[in-house]
Amino acid sequence: MKRARIIYNPTSGREAFKRHLPEVLEKLEVAGYETSCHATTCEGDAKQAAAKAVERGFDIIIAAGGDGTLNEVVAGMSPYENRPKLGLVPMGTTNDFARAVHIPRKIDEAIDIIIKGDTIPVDVGLINDDRYFINIAAGGRITELTYEVPSKMKTVLGQLAYYLKGIEMIPSIKATNMRIEYDDEVFEGEAMMFLCGLTNSVGGFEKIAPDASINDGLFTMMILKKCNIADFIRIASLALRGEHLNDPNLIYKKASVVKVSPVEDDATIHINLDGEYGGDAPVKFTNLKRHIEVFVPIDDIREQDRV
Repeated sequence: MKRARIIYNPTSGREAFKRHLPEVLEKLEVAGYETSCHATTCEGDAKQAAAKAVERGFDIIIAAGGDGTLNEVVAGMSPYENRPKLGLVPMGTTNDFARAVHIPRKIDEAIDIIIKGDTIPVDVGLINDDRYFINIAAGGRITELTYEVPSKMKTVLGQLAYYLKGIEMIPSIKATNMRIEYDDEVFEGEAMMFLCGLTNSVGGFEKIAPDASINDGLFTMMILKKCNIADFIRIASLALRGEHLNDPNLIYKKASVVKVSPVEDDATIHINLDGEYGGDAPVKFTNLKRHIEVFVPIDDIREQDRV
């Protein structure tokens, strides 16, 4: 009998997963998995629980929660050479990675995907030598939006909470003088933001990085150069429709290694990792190609990503 470890955030999704846990356990047992659970209690708990699950030799780990819970589980698994397969039950507000690999929000449907057993390898981002991300790393004032929205506000308002916070932040958006090295190229100058994406879903929008692959070993990298607020809003509107890639204010490239540092000694560039605060630049992002096997609905995955 195979062994499964569920790591879940009991407060995500208005505690829906917690309520449905008995049915989930029964379903997995019938499918041949001896299953146990860990309910997270604080920041960093999911990371520690995932590391222990790897050390204890579980066959699969199931992350049930939002993007933050998934990030921690990936961070706990990634340092090990022999990693379990990863299942996902999306219970958060945005669920960017789940969107990218077409995992439904309904709990029973997400569990069915795990039971069916189809997997693909996906890339993982390594920041410096000790942190990980599975969806995006970004920097610039507007990218601080996702971790500045209070959790209670996200629970009550959902995606609307981000829109409201974004409107509030517009007057404070300004460029930062930064140096960005990406493979053999360099950008140095003032930029509103940068983004290193592993999937096509960013903040719930699926056309910002339309050609991103989840397992080609490359980040989809965007740099938005300094512009006025009117241009910023115009480009943001174009991005929602996937019509922004040729804008002269935007650099859009593929890269396997990206280094970011502030130009001025007193400048600060906060880093957003999968929607959470991830420290400050200088930083180095390295793409760990096809690092983790993830359960997916294989028929919904693009043919070129079915590795």
